[in-house]
Amino acid sequence: MATSKSIRLEFVTPERAIAHEDVDEVELPGEEGFFGVLPGHAPLLVALKTGPIWYRSGGEKHYAFISGGFAEVTGDRVSVLATVAERAEDIDVARAEAAKRRAEDRLAKPVADMDMERARIAMLRAIARLQIARLNRTRG
Repeated sequence: MATSKSIRLEFVTPERAIAHEDVDEVELPGEEGFFGVLPGHAPLLVALKTGPIWYRSGGEKHYAFISGGFAEVTGDRVSVLATVAERAEDIDVARAEAAKRRAEDRLAKPVADMDMERARIAMLRAIARLQIARLNRTRG
């Protein structure tokens, strides 16, 4: 059986579609670590964590931020159902930097009824957004 040269990426959140296109390769942040998908990948269903997703079409790489959700790989398709996602070019860097500062302040000065895990997750999200925005600016 011949393997397709591309894979269909369906990447959505509850609010909007991020990408619907044929790509050569996808890398996702799974709960057990990052994993790549090429055409002909074995079927897979995986929970996603906060981090970068990238996909490549020819020589062009596209980056996005993702936080939570699932990915399903079936034959010639990757379906990404994300809780939260933003294309790198849509990330508001000033907003992400402000969120990072707020999270740093909360973690540095904890109060009795503070949810430390929530503050830690906010910090991870802000850092991931900033890293992805930087990757997008420096890609060649």
